[in-house]
Amino acid sequence: MKSILKPLLLSMALAGASASMVAVAQTPEMGMMAHAGGKDHGRMDPARMQQKIAAHKAELKAKLTLTGAQEDAWTQYVAAMQPPAGAGMHMGREDRQKMHEELKTLTTPQRIERMNTMKAQRDTQMGKRHDATLAFYGTLSAEQQQVFDANAMGGHQGRGGERGDKQRKHG
Repeated sequence: MKSILKPLLLSMALAGASASMVAVAQTPEMGMMAHAGGKDHGRMDPARMQQKIAAHKAELKAKLTLTGAQEDAWTQYVAAMQPPAGAGMHMGREDRQKMHEELKTLTTPQRIERMNTMKAQRDTQMGKRHDATLAFYGTLSAEQQQVFDANAMGGHQGRGGERGDKQRKHG
């Protein structure tokens, strides 16, 4: 009985971790899905999220007052920030369910390998974003860098974001 219990518990833990990894496989720009209520377990509508991101980028670009020489770097930066096609966050409920069902059919070593592959893909994409951000940042003047630093994360950098502010006020 003891010899079955340990592998069973390990399998259950890895299955839970697999589900968590799929749920957390988000793009760095988007982070965890924001809580917006509704029947989709509090997940924000992807179209609405894309609108917010586009508005933020337009606002950031306006604040930076880019020169003509910086426009190409901006275009490359924005392109690099786009989530890859088929990113976990943009998957429909059916696609996520299909992936989860597929993971359930794999053995534990296969699941671990699949998670490692997904992590490597996320790490590669994140590396490209980091490189693009640093390349763009290098084209900015000192004043523009200060504006970028203060606004690149949606204005949430260093203050916990709106949600954190509300919690501090009410907490």
